[in-house]
Amino acid sequence: MKYFKIIIFIIVWLFIISNNCNYCFANQENDMDKTKKTIRLVYPQWQGGNIASIVPELNSEDASKGYILGAYLLNYLAPKTNNKIITIPVSNDIKRVEKNGIIGYQEILEQTKNALSMINEESPDKILTLGGECSVSVVPFTYLASKYKNDIAMIWIDAHPDITLPCDKTYNGYHAMAVTAIMGEGDKGIISHLPAKIDKSNILFVGLRDWERKEIKERQLQYNIKHLSCEDVSNNSSKVLDWIKSKNVKHVVIHFDLDVLDPQEIIAAVGVVPKGMKIDEVVRIINDIQKEYDIVGLTIAEPMPKVAIKLKNMLEKLPLVK
Repeated sequence: MKYFKIIIFIIVWLFIISNNCNYCFANQENDMDKTKKTIRLVYPQWQGGNIASIVPELNSEDASKGYILGAYLLNYLAPKTNNKIITIPVSNDIKRVEKNGIIGYQEILEQTKNALSMINEESPDKILTLGGECSVSVVPFTYLASKYKNDIAMIWIDAHPDITLPCDKTYNGYHAMAVTAIMGEGDKGIISHLPAKIDKSNILFVGLRDWERKEIKERQLQYNIKHLSCEDVSNNSSKVLDWIKSKNVKHVVIHFDLDVLDPQEIIAAVGVVPKGMKIDEVVRIINDIQKEYDIVGLTIAEPMPKVAIKLKNMLEKLPLVK
């Protein structure tokens, strides 16, 4: 009986110690997470989108620069934050010159260098980026790839794969070259300033349904970049999570192009490809990833606030407003 009591005492003592250790480790992890620095990057880059011709309800300049208002509007609508907000200054000059197969090349190059310098100065652990067209993910994602030594996977939630190359000479918008730039492919003048790249094997497309040109579909097959359709993720996030698990990484960056959303539910971007994802589906996927992995980068891109632009133009024509 005496030995029985001793054994019970030891079991209880080990149980208490184990729980206390788990509590301590959990607190340490929470404390470590709190010490990580997050910045909100307002990045109204618009030069990478050559989209005026497909936004006929706006004049050319308003359509081209719509991404500027879109970025500021996203920042205004986002919850208040204690994180530092960094705004990347961009040129307002509507006259863009094509160089090396990229429209607005010089402005994009200068803004890329400036954005990287401003991020390096802050040295954040995590970055929320509010764009701007899709190329706003290039600098923060390559910065994070460098920081985490490529222990990182990229989820690109988008109706399009964005793997155009400048040498294609079919479309000169840099926003359609964002993924290839992150992979370290494309214009050497821009790529040479990026701190790292994300290997194509660690990239997953979600919601992809419009390749636009045959060569793009063939290039995706050549790169062997996996994609999940809207139907693949409509009920749960298991296929996304299984893919991340197969990559054996701890950190994830996520790009969320608003054109992935079903236009029957909302039109928030330039693209209106039918049969897209529902808002709740995208939100669920991102939050499910966060439960199991460390999301260090999140971009929301391609907002085109057409109604707000029309209201702005209306107000400018009224008396007593100025």
